[in-house]
Amino acid sequence: MLNDFTGADQVYIACGYTDLRKGIDGLARPVQQQFELDPFTNTLFLFCGRRRDRIKGLYWEKDGFILLYKRLEQGAYQWPRSESEVKTLTPQQYRWLMEGLQIEQPKAHRPAQATTLRRCSLFQSVKFCAFWRRTACWCRTMCCRTAM
Repeated sequence: MLNDFTGADQVYIACGYTDLRKGIDGLARPVQQQFELDPFTNTLFLFCGRRRDRIKGLYWEKDGFILLYKRLEQGAYQWPRSESEVKTLTPQQYRWLMEGLQIEQPKAHRPAQATTLRRCSLFQSVKFCAFWRRTACWCRTMCCRTAM
């Protein structure tokens, strides 16, 4: 359930160690006071213990809190350890974290910027060639090859 959790608009992780003996009120308190965030929104807050093999999630569902708890049988979470900090996770970073990877992947593909497509002067048709990663015209005339 926690690996593919899609109910929240945002996901925050509390960096550093958290005492996982805390319950709902004990986890909601630092969210409000220390991080100055509202726990009563459609947001998932994740906390990790010292051993890094267990996490707790706090999620507000319209009529009350849900406390999620997960213990790994093998391995550990790659949890950021900078104290008293909260980070917002993208959906990709959340998947990485749940798969046991670090949330900051140095070799990850970054989002690309959209490119403009050029139109052929002869046929006004364009296609995008995934192999060459550029636009090409269907007519294959000289005007299109030189413009690319």
